[in-house]
Amino acid sequence: MTNQFLLKRWVDSGIQKFLSGNAKKVGEKTILTIAILSYIIHLLLIALVNWNWINTDLKFLNNPISAIYTPFSFILVYEVYLLLYYLPQSTSFYIGKQYEIITLIVIRRIFKDIGNLEFVSNWFSNTNDLQFTIDTITSLLLFLLIYWYYYSIFKHEKSKISKRDFDSDSAQRYLFLKRGLALVLVPILLIMAVFSLFNWISDFPASGAVGLKTLAKVNNVFFDEFFTVLIVVDVFLLITSFYYSDKFHTIIRNSGFVISTVLLKLSFSTTGIINNVLIVGSVLFGILILQVHDLFERLNNKENKKINPS
Repeated sequence: MTNQFLLKRWVDSGIQKFLSGNAKKVGEKTILTIAILSYIIHLLLIALVNWNWINTDLKFLNNPISAIYTPFSFILVYEVYLLLYYLPQSTSFYIGKQYEIITLIVIRRIFKDIGNLEFVSNWFSNTNDLQFTIDTITSLLLFLLIYWYYYSIFKHEKSKISKRDFDSDSAQRYLFLKRGLALVLVPILLIMAVFSLFNWISDFPASGAVGLKTLAKVNNVFFDEFFTVLIVVDVFLLITSFYYSDKFHTIIRNSGFVISTVLLKLSFSTTGIINNVLIVGSVLFGILILQVHDLFERLNNKENKKINPS
């Protein structure tokens, strides 16, 4: 009993320090400050390149619009933090944050690829121009799909779980498990971010065309491994959710969320239109799973009212 009490105190203290509302505000201000500073530094580097003080073939150091890529990278870091913040509170919002992250990755890629645009008559025959067009359309579709996803959550929020179910011992244990899991993920993801950055820098040679290509391909840095961790977390949540609920539609919903995350992970190993299809398909799959789950919830509520009329 003492060990359980100490563990609960440790989790509550950690959540208060790293994943509370106050910590969220501090993190938001910190990331925003770093993003602004990084944007200014990127613009200064572009100015130095234009003044021929620095010689490089990197496209995103030649176009001022590409400088938006850098602050977006730090905004993505904050989105990762928000994912951990919402993990103990709501599985649906936790999955929604995954969709927001992949959307921001696509938008960030657009800003980086702006420097590769070539305004030619055969626009769709040019690889860079075609990819830019596909990414732009994909970001718009993702924005609409994420709206649909959150609309579905808020629309059927009252029919999710009754207060009695939420206050049950099994629900409280599941909530404690998610709080502990989110807390453990904080140092893990921080170490992964530092390690990924170190590997990226160490793989970048001092000169040469290969080094320039390595430096330019930074979209997958950290996030490829990050979504691998999310798959492990989602599977763990799926298995442990059996302690909380044995409802068929809830199990299928959680399983569908795992599949959606796997599709997002697979998108990092592909390029071109296949990458975009996998991203949009994963989000659409998650939405449809949630929609069917909500239909089951409404059906169950109707049956409960017939059995126990108020």
